[in-house]
Amino acid sequence: MEEILHKTAEHHRDYTGAKMGMWLFLFTEMLLFGGMFILYSVYRFEFIAEFHAAAKELDTTIGAVNTLILLTSSLTMALSIAALQKGNKNLSLFFQVVTMLLGIAFLGNKYLEWGTKIHHGIYPNSEYLLSLGKGQVMFYGLYFVMTGLHALHVLIGIVIFVFIFFFTLSGDVTSDNTVKLENSGLYWHLVDMIWVYLFPLFYLIT
Repeated sequence: MEEILHKTAEHHRDYTGAKMGMWLFLFTEMLLFGGMFILYSVYRFEFIAEFHAAAKELDTTIGAVNTLILLTSSLTMALSIAALQKGNKNLSLFFQVVTMLLGIAFLGNKYLEWGTKIHHGIYPNSEYLLSLGKGQVMFYGLYFVMTGLHALHVLIGIVIFVFIFFFTLSGDVTSDNTVKLENSGLYWHLVDMIWVYLFPLFYLIT
């Protein structure tokens, strides 16, 4: 009996510690992007007209589709956790795969969007971009850095999900031990939330 209580207490500590560690990591991520949002706000206030002009070159439809994709992926991520907690391993694996595919779809759309911009000569230090006003140069500099960093986080999330998928498949992640899946879900929700802010800042400037 004493051994069972000891194992239960140890499991609780591990769960709590893992959760706290993840929240601390997410806090550093919020500081990173928060600093960029502040920088964006400063330059947008300084170059209001130029930011509006530059934003017109972005494809709002692709941005909206990517927003829908990520919001849906947050739902499927939550469903995968709920399914595993209820002991439905196969359904959890299914939703994990759907989440990964949605992440890949997001990156595919971002690749096409960036490819179109580069094809039109809009990329950092391009001759065409440097011929524009300073405000538009700043807008696209922030656009490529912030959306590029976000895309990198999406890619990292997909890689994490691949490991979580095999952990779940092998039985390392179970209905009694979902902390790895839950933490990966917290990371993914943060990535999605950051995009919810990026989308209106860059695509919906009025």
